Amino acid sequence: MTEREQATMLIDAYLNLLRLEKAPDRDIEIANQKCGVRAKLEALGITVETLEIK
Repeated sequence: MTEREQATMLIDAYLNLLRLEKAPDRDIEIANQKCGVRAKLEALGITVETLEIK
C-alpha cells in the first residue's frame, strides 16, 4: 500500500468517526457504514462472516 493509499484510508476512517459523532441516530449510521465496508470487502473476495465478533 502506498503512502497516498494509506492517507486516503485514514481520512475515510476519520470522516466515518465524525459522521458517528454527528449522527442523530448512531445505530442507523453504524448500519450504513457496515454496509459500505461489507460491500468493499466482498468486492475484494473477503467474506465478512468470518470477521463477526460474538
